[in-house]
Amino acid sequence: MRSMGVYLHIPFCVQKCAYCDFLSAPATRQRRQEYVSALQREIAWEAEQYAGYEVKTIFFGGGTPSLLEAEEVAAILECLRNYYQVDADAEITLEMNPGTADKDKLLKLKKCGINRLSIGLQSTDNAELQMLGRIHTYEDFLQTYHQARKEGFININIDLMSALPGQHMDSWVQTLQRVAALQPEHISAYSLIIEDGTRLHDQRDAWASVPDEDEDRQMYQVTKQILAEHGYHRYEISNYAKEGYECRHNCIYWQRGVGHTADYVGFGLGACSTMGSMRWDNTDDMERYISVFAEQNFERYDSRLIGNGSVGESAKEAVVRLFEREQMEEFMFLGLRMMNGISKQEFADSFGVDLNDIYSEVLRKWEKQGMLIQNDDCVRLTDAGIDVSNMVFSDFLL
Repeated sequence: MRSMGVYLHIPFCVQKCAYCDFLSAPATRQRRQEYVSALQREIAWEAEQYAGYEVKTIFFGGGTPSLLEAEEVAAILECLRNYYQVDADAEITLEMNPGTADKDKLLKLKKCGINRLSIGLQSTDNAELQMLGRIHTYEDFLQTYHQARKEGFININIDLMSALPGQHMDSWVQTLQRVAALQPEHISAYSLIIEDGTRLHDQRDAWASVPDEDEDRQMYQVTKQILAEHGYHRYEISNYAKEGYECRHNCIYWQRGVGHTADYVGFGLGACSTMGSMRWDNTDDMERYISVFAEQNFERYDSRLIGNGSVGESAKEAVVRLFEREQMEEFMFLGLRMMNGISKQEFADSFGVDLNDIYSEVLRKWEKQGMLIQNDDCVRLTDAGIDVSNMVFSDFLL
C-alpha cells in the first residue's frame, strides 16, 4: 500500500495579519459551519480514488485552524478515518494562534487525535507583534504554550519570523533565547518576505528600516548557533528539531524521492495536491466551493455521504501533468533544502538516469564555488550555499 499526506485548509482568521498573503479571511460562525460541512463532503467524495493509500500525516493549516470548534475538528478527523486508511501512528498537526484555544478546547483537541501543535508566535517582542498585525502578545503565547503542555501535548512547533521592519539583532537573539528556553520539540524560523498587496507592503514608507541581505544572513547564522546550543539540529533550511521530532508532513513536500512519501492531497479552499505526476489546485472561490459541495448535491446512505453526480470534480482547477523534466527540477531544489541533501541513487531509481548525466555542469559550477559538496551518493548545500540557496536552486531548472 502506498502512503500519502493529507492537508486540510481552514481559511479563517480573526483578522488578516499585515504581512499575510495566504488564502484566509475573517468569517461568520455560520460560514465556518457551512465550510466544515462542505469540507467533509469533499473528503467523502474523493475517497474512492485513494483506496490504495495509507494516510501517514494530516495537517490542518490556514488561516487559523484553532478558530474551529474542537467538535468540528473532531468531525473532520472522524470523516477521514471513516473513508481513508489512516495510520494509527499518523502525525496529526493543527496550526494554532495564541489565545484561540483554552484548556477545554486543548483537551478536546488532544482527545480527538491532534498530536502535534504548531503555534504561530513570530516574535517575543510585543511592539514587533503589533507591527505585524498579530492578535496576541508574548504573554498570550506563554499562556497558550504552558496550557498545551499541561494538557499533555508532547510535540509542539513554534513559528518565528526574522528580518522584520525595524528589527535589530538584539531583538532576534532575545526571541530565540526565550523560545529555545521553553524547549519545544520543533522551531521554524523564517525570514519575512514582504509580498505585494499586503498591508505591510502598503505601509513601507512608514518603516524605520528593514534588515538588508547581509543582516538577514547574519540572523540565519545566529539562529543556527543559538538553537544548536539548546539541542536543536537544523534539518531543513528554516527548520530545527529535537532528534526524532522533524515535521513528517513537511518532509513529504521536501523529499520527493524513492523511499519517501511523495504524494499528498489537499482538501478545502485553494488546497494543492500532487499525486504521482499529477498536480491540481482547488478553487479559491468560497462561494463556488460551498456550492460544489452543497448538501443538496449529496444523499445520505448507510450513515455516509455519497456523491450524487459528478459534482466533486468541479472544485478542481489548474490540473496539470508534471513532465519528467519538472519532476527532476523539484527533486533537486526541494531536496536540497534538506541538510542531508539528495541521494544520487534515489535520483537514478526515480528517473532511470544518472544525476551527473543531467546536472554535471551545474554541480561542478557550485562545487567549485564552495556552495555544495557531493560524494558517490549524496549532494548537499554547504553553509555558504544555504546563504545563496535561491540562486543555486535556479540553476537546476532545466
